[in-house]
Amino acid sequence: MFEGFATRHVETGEASVFVRYGGDGPPVVLLHGHPRTSATWHRVAPLLVERGFTVVCPDLRGYGRSRGPAPTPDHSAHSKRAVAADVVAVMRALGHERFALVGHDRGAAVAFRLVLDHPEAVERVALIDCLPISEHLARITPEFATQWWHWFFFAQPDTPERVIDADPDAWYRGDPRVMGRENHDEFRKATRDPEVVRAMLEDYRAGLTVDRRHEEEDRAAGTRVRCPALILWSLRDDLEQLYGDPLRIWRDWATDVRGHGIDSGHHVAEEAPQDLAAALGDFLRA
Repeated sequence: MFEGFATRHVETGEASVFVRYGGDGPPVVLLHGHPRTSATWHRVAPLLVERGFTVVCPDLRGYGRSRGPAPTPDHSAHSKRAVAADVVAVMRALGHERFALVGHDRGAAVAFRLVLDHPEAVERVALIDCLPISEHLARITPEFATQWWHWFFFAQPDTPERVIDADPDAWYRGDPRVMGRENHDEFRKATRDPEVVRAMLEDYRAGLTVDRRHEEEDRAAGTRVRCPALILWSLRDDLEQLYGDPLRIWRDWATDVRGHGIDSGHHVAEEAPQDLAAALGDFLRA
């Protein structure tokens, strides 16, 4: 995976962030979702390098090979605000003050927070399979609660760790034929690590508490995404099924919004890399 890419750990003050980076040209950051690592981008990143970008793929705080501080009672140590600050620090360490930003799933929540907190750093942003967390929570239905029940299970204290760590391979399923063998091996190693599992759960606990509060504060203050925003979603996932057109919701948060669905299941970077790279490349070059 990632032929021609370099790797390093960047110390951000609170965290040690593992990052892959390669290519030459305008910088773009790719942020993975749960329960993946930066390896989920192994098919997309080289395609963007071929299109003339410098591509940076970090493991989010606590995921994969990145490590952060111990969890805090208010979950702020794993808030999207804290993780977004890690990404800014990583990019500055690599020599990039401004960059384009792409996030999928939980990584999209981090990207959304980053562009609100650090608008001066972001040229344009692509958010994949994501709505603001507060929008999800404002629209809870029996269908949402049934299909996204893991959000509320993960938020419970202690019990999720005991359940998941008892048999992580049964909990976190992945198919190496779909994911690619090296990506699958990296994912499997991470999900077998109780420290990683704890951090991933803290990500969700922060989502229902401190992250939600930050978004509600932004909404009350009228804070919006001012840079161009591309919204993409997987047509064989359930975002459109639950909410209709996601662009309609995102227009309440962003000034310049465009986007479309991609024929894929949830892990679009692994399942439809050519289509995703084409959509991202066209947007990032616009």
